Amino acid sequence: MTEVSSLTGRLLVAAPALADPNFDRAVVLLLDHDEEGSLGVVLNRPTPVGVRDILASWAGLTGEPDVVFQGGPVSLDSALGVAVIPGDEGASPGSRLRPGGGGAPIGWRRVHGAICLVDLDAPPELLAAALGSLRIFAGYAGWGPGQLEAELSDGAWYVVESEPGDVSSPRPENLWRAVLRRQRSELAMIATYPDDPSVN
Repeated sequence: MTEVSSLTGRLLVAAPALADPNFDRAVVLLLDHDEEGSLGVVLNRPTPVGVRDILASWAGLTGEPDVVFQGGPVSLDSALGVAVIPGDEGASPGSRLRPGGGGAPIGWRRVHGAICLVDLDAPPELLAAALGSLRIFAGYAGWGPGQLEAELSDGAWYVVESEPGDVSSPRPENLWRAVLRRQRSELAMIATYPDDPSVN
């Protein structure tokens, strides 16, 4: 088996030609990517459901819009918390620092840089001081071994670097264009692609 170069922490930006309605103009943050498959959350699919309605104890720590986001088509009845936790970005992925141990509290796992997965079963007050921002996702996007690589080969996705602000963008509906626009390549031009090319 060929070794898979990890894309964990990077963004998948849907190409305009991607036909799957689940991912139309989607921006996916990859939380895990290795030879066993890939898992991520769609950052720009807010739902009308407020965080307070399903996870009231976490509502005070979420940013605007303070709604649940549809993270993808898989396991819509499960919730994932993704946050920005500033600080020691050099900590190894998966490390858990204990309270009083000179770091962040138990209850999160660093994914990439300042981006972390939050344990929603942990008491929110343990994490309140450390969290820069928090977003709650219902469901996730998942790919089996080699599946994402095949989609990348087919040109379905652009792979770009993430920025901590992508997780907590106050205007998620503009994220697809914003992420493309900041690229220093021909990808910036794709940001101007019309929503419906047939009307041109």
